[in-house]
Amino acid sequence: MKQIETSLGELQKWLRTNDYKGYEYYDGLDSWLRIFTGENWFAKRLLIQFFKRFPYNLRPFLGVKPKVSTKGMGFISRGCIRLWRAYGDVENKQMAESHLKWLSENCSEGYAGACWGNHFDHASGSFELPRFMPTVVWSGFIAHAFLDAYEVFEKERYLQTAKSVCDFIMKDLPVTDFNDSHCISYVPFDKLLVHNANMIAASLLARTYSFTSEKPLFDYSKKAMKFSCDSQLENGAWHYAVNSKWVDNWHTAYNLDSLKCYIESTGDKTFEENLKRGYQFYKENFFYDDGKPKYYFNRLRWVDIQAAAQSIDTLCYFSDMDPEALDLARKVANWTIANMQDESGYFYYRDLGWKRVKAPFIHWGQATMHCALSHLLLKLNASKPESKSKLTAILCES
Repeated sequence: MKQIETSLGELQKWLRTNDYKGYEYYDGLDSWLRIFTGENWFAKRLLIQFFKRFPYNLRPFLGVKPKVSTKGMGFISRGCIRLWRAYGDVENKQMAESHLKWLSENCSEGYAGACWGNHFDHASGSFELPRFMPTVVWSGFIAHAFLDAYEVFEKERYLQTAKSVCDFIMKDLPVTDFNDSHCISYVPFDKLLVHNANMIAASLLARTYSFTSEKPLFDYSKKAMKFSCDSQLENGAWHYAVNSKWVDNWHTAYNLDSLKCYIESTGDKTFEENLKRGYQFYKENFFYDDGKPKYYFNRLRWVDIQAAAQSIDTLCYFSDMDPEALDLARKVANWTIANMQDESGYFYYRDLGWKRVKAPFIHWGQATMHCALSHLLLKLNASKPESKSKLTAILCES
């Protein structure tokens, strides 16, 4: 536990030193090289992929500046709340409230409710996403941080923010209707059938319903969850989207977390077998014996810091169902700390086997690892209160 505390302390020190700013693996269009794309969609995609896949971080030399990430702030806020619960240190409480205040002041404008998006332009195979265009994934995760704060700090404004995000989901995001279910879109301008986006939206509606008892939230949530549970494969996995055939680590984990949150928030056990089957598939297929997390269920390809962080977080979340989950989470954490943490405190982007890609991504790595390691320390302290230690001094220094 001391090793995990020290690791998290070094990471938190790095975050403060860098003013919570960093790069992102999709931020290539912030480079001055963008002028050579002629704003052609395919050329912009190539530029993004160049920055994402090149094994050296050229961003400092090509005009991409480190920035604050809204989603990153959401994950860091959740981490600070978990540390406050584990150790009771006032510094983390103050940091959580400060980060949530910043998020409240930096919402995307022009929508029915609070919402957030990337701080950079993005072009993918499915769409182009202008900076600050909100997505349900960004907004859902951040809203869960506000609900965490409401549960712990009991301030009504945090619940009101989460309710406002529910308004964004139900009023601004298109849905694709089926006979007795529907799929909530990833973005406001198109109907996309992406399971993790749909289930994250459903989980937020359900969790907000658990505090407000507003039945429309439950009904909307259940129809969305039914769509994705009906789409689950026989082995327990989910394809990323209806028209995508890959099965990766962290999107599977997002689906599982969201489904578990739905069941716990509503008491509706309709999809309980889907949850058990999905978790069993996840646990059996995404980890090596030493704790190294896989990228895809059927091959390693490379170790990605997002997969490592989300594995720790999800395993902690399922530790009340699975007595082996916490030990596996600790193994993943130990492997990641030993193999992917820099001496300065931040975590590397990827381990390619032949090389570590050392770009310091802020949400994709630092924020998610902060949240995950905080969750692990919270669970370890709860499981072994007799060995509870004081938080490393470096974790609390200003």
